[in-house]
Amino acid sequence: MNPIVIIGNGIAGITCARHVRKKSDQPITVISAETKHFYARTALMYIYMGHMKYEHTKPYEDFFWEKNKIKLVEGFVEKVDTQNTMVVLSSGEKISYDKLIIASGSISRMPALKGVDSKGVQGLYGYPDLLQMEADTKGIKHAVVAGGGLIAIEMAEMLRSRNIGVTMLVREPVYWGTVLPEADALLIGRHIKEHHINLKVNTELQEIVPDEQGRIKSIITKNREEMPCDFLGMAIGVKPNIGFLINGGIEIDKGVLVNHYFETNIANVYGIGDCVQFKDPLPGRKPVEQIWYTGRMHGETLAKTLLNNRTSYKPGPYFNSAKFLDIEYQTYGDVTATISEDMTDFFWEEATGKIALRARFDADGILKGVNVYGMRLRHAVLNDWLIKNQTIDYAIEHLADANFDPEFYKAYEIAITEKYNHDFGKQLKPRKRSWKRLLQLMK
Repeated sequence: MNPIVIIGNGIAGITCARHVRKKSDQPITVISAETKHFYARTALMYIYMGHMKYEHTKPYEDFFWEKNKIKLVEGFVEKVDTQNTMVVLSSGEKISYDKLIIASGSISRMPALKGVDSKGVQGLYGYPDLLQMEADTKGIKHAVVAGGGLIAIEMAEMLRSRNIGVTMLVREPVYWGTVLPEADALLIGRHIKEHHINLKVNTELQEIVPDEQGRIKSIITKNREEMPCDFLGMAIGVKPNIGFLINGGIEIDKGVLVNHYFETNIANVYGIGDCVQFKDPLPGRKPVEQIWYTGRMHGETLAKTLLNNRTSYKPGPYFNSAKFLDIEYQTYGDVTATISEDMTDFFWEEATGKIALRARFDADGILKGVNVYGMRLRHAVLNDWLIKNQTIDYAIEHLADANFDPEFYKAYEIAITEKYNHDFGKQLKPRKRSWKRLLQLMK
């Protein structure tokens, strides 16, 4: 029997392999050129900052794979031969499959700029990038990070942890202005500057200038400003890693095209994780989902289909979380940077300017999304509110149910309710936490 072959050992591919193995003895082979063993990609920055070692980022011991009869193959996939149902590696090795799962993840976007191939210019996506960054930032004095998203802030924090001067170039008027509403973005922008990061908005990279040895020595912006630097972090996003599939018969666009069952146009070939693009995206979801927890859900869902229980992808309301230096961030539902005419926003910001909540609701008062900064809300509660179309009034009254901060942390339900009442002429009163409701949700 030929194995189930999984290209990629990230969260999507490995989750799928684990869930198949729980209920099946079918051979499983995982192919990866990045690392032999699965690791937590989101923890890379903490290795650089000295909080963790690489081995601490591996959720399973190295013996886990052999014990569970999951074969690991290190190598680059050169092409997929769907006619002969085999994967061809750059070494020339050919691996036949019964079912193929493409879970090849993403790669950093690199713009077509003069000097972009200079030494000391790189993105940050995987462990090899981290090793390169470690080598190229030894002893340097100043770095530039180009980009205004999550990878950019991670790279800036990593570099500042080693007392390296950092200038961050953001082409929008505010940090992450394509995603965050303006007041939210300004809050994060102030926090970035407090951490001694030179945040330059309305500034876009145009050219990279190398020295005689081919190493970056400066960058030039589109307004012709030249900035000396020893390292350039390219953090303008990532894109699906699908180059090996070009002209191979599997339909691709921005990513591997799949339906809600993760099926491609080729029988017994599936796609999951960062590398896929949904032909028909679900409401409130993007065609390409490059988020850790959605990759996990992809793997879990596809495993059911591979085990003869064909299951469609139903992720529920959108959710994501991140950390902007010292400020934790969560977003639930639909809170885009700009607001449509049929929507209304409520925004509360604590006096320190480091804690805030934004709630978006429609003309009928139905809650559509929440952004929260500097405090934690309980995912199960927010998810329940959005699924049940609870009103903004209900959410404000029951904020205590959503509070997920540790005991003895300051609570903000009263202050938030007072601001909401003032803004919308209401007389709501915050209710005490209902442990009964919480226990029902946690079942």
